[in-house]
Amino acid sequence: MTGETASDADAAAGRFPTARAAGCPFDPPAEFAGLRERDKAAERLSCPAGIDAHVVSSYAHVRSVLTEPTLSSRWAPSLHVVVNSDFERPLEPGSILQLDGAEHTRLRRLLTPEFTVRRVQAMRPYIQRLIDERIDAMLAAGAPADLYRDFALPIPSQVICELLGVPYEDRDRFERQTGVMLSVDRDPAEVAVAYDEVTQLMRQLAEDKTAEPTDDLLGRLIVRARESGRQLSIPELGTLGLSLLVAGHETTANMIGLSTLALLRRPDQLEALRADPELAATAVDEMLRYISPVQFGLLRRTTGDTPVGDDTLDAGQWLVAALASANRDETVFPAADRIDIGRPATAHLAFGHGVHQCLGQQLARVELREVFARLYRRIPTMRLAVPFEDIEFKDNALVYGVRALPITWDEPSDTEDGQ
Repeated sequence: MTGETASDADAAAGRFPTARAAGCPFDPPAEFAGLRERDKAAERLSCPAGIDAHVVSSYAHVRSVLTEPTLSSRWAPSLHVVVNSDFERPLEPGSILQLDGAEHTRLRRLLTPEFTVRRVQAMRPYIQRLIDERIDAMLAAGAPADLYRDFALPIPSQVICELLGVPYEDRDRFERQTGVMLSVDRDPAEVAVAYDEVTQLMRQLAEDKTAEPTDDLLGRLIVRARESGRQLSIPELGTLGLSLLVAGHETTANMIGLSTLALLRRPDQLEALRADPELAATAVDEMLRYISPVQFGLLRRTTGDTPVGDDTLDAGQWLVAALASANRDETVFPAADRIDIGRPATAHLAFGHGVHQCLGQQLARVELREVFARLYRRIPTMRLAVPFEDIEFKDNALVYGVRALPITWDEPSDTEDGQ
């Protein structure tokens, strides 16, 4: 903070918490509760990437600081926990998550028409059909099944492919390499190879669509940019497409898996959802709040004096907005560590806040709502096929999730008509 010496700050620095408490895989690290209770706007902590950052943990301060124009997202989203992070790596053109100011605004304005409520709602029948087809396939194959591999991952992957105009047969390539890119402890050379493979896939697609625009998001984006008087370059389109492809399937897939597992642990909540599918709307936001899949928060850097509560950070300071901690703030969400699918939790920060708030959040909500309204009714006897303690979690990934979700059910289970 302004006026403190490096030695004083280093002496006071603790460590940024990344490990969840044993037996509490859905809760953020317990240290965040202590940070909130101390009621400091921010605490300076040492991060795995080798930097010290001012960590903001309460709901009010996280929400407030993410609206500050003096925060840069150049190193977004979570490089502070990535071992061997290269903070000097040049910014790729079209990297919307990391751009600030006018360039970010330009790309966001070009993309916004693709994610309006009206356009997303137009995809609902397609999403419903896809969900039912996947459930049908699982039931036909018989129990047990891996709900993550057979259901949670394919649905958002196919939806984002349909939206972007990416051939679905390429899914194995980008799904596999996405896992590498989102790991916090992979060899940097391996991450670079994965990034380059998906980028080249998207650049080739961009070249094809630039030559002959198609009626999909990328094709319409190319046309819209031309009409604006500033055409998007192939590198811009490649990086932008990669960002949308990764964000568009990874977070939703992990939310489906984790939400199902969490609801299986709370049978009262699951039964209420089965009995009243209309609860799916509030259940989606409650599960987003409860899980907060961007598990390590958002990294920012100050470009000028930045107010954080009653304190001020001067330029050049690292800051982490701890989304998962903010979403468990008892002053905003009473009994925050419990699932309440009737809770009106739309004010949660799982999608971030401010100018970089997730552009595709309405699409994610529709996908999750349709899953919640259909999956649990069509397989009412669903349960884990292995002990809960055997479930492996993605503790080392920027987006939290399960690596597999073995389930089983009683036959016959498809007692519904698919609706």
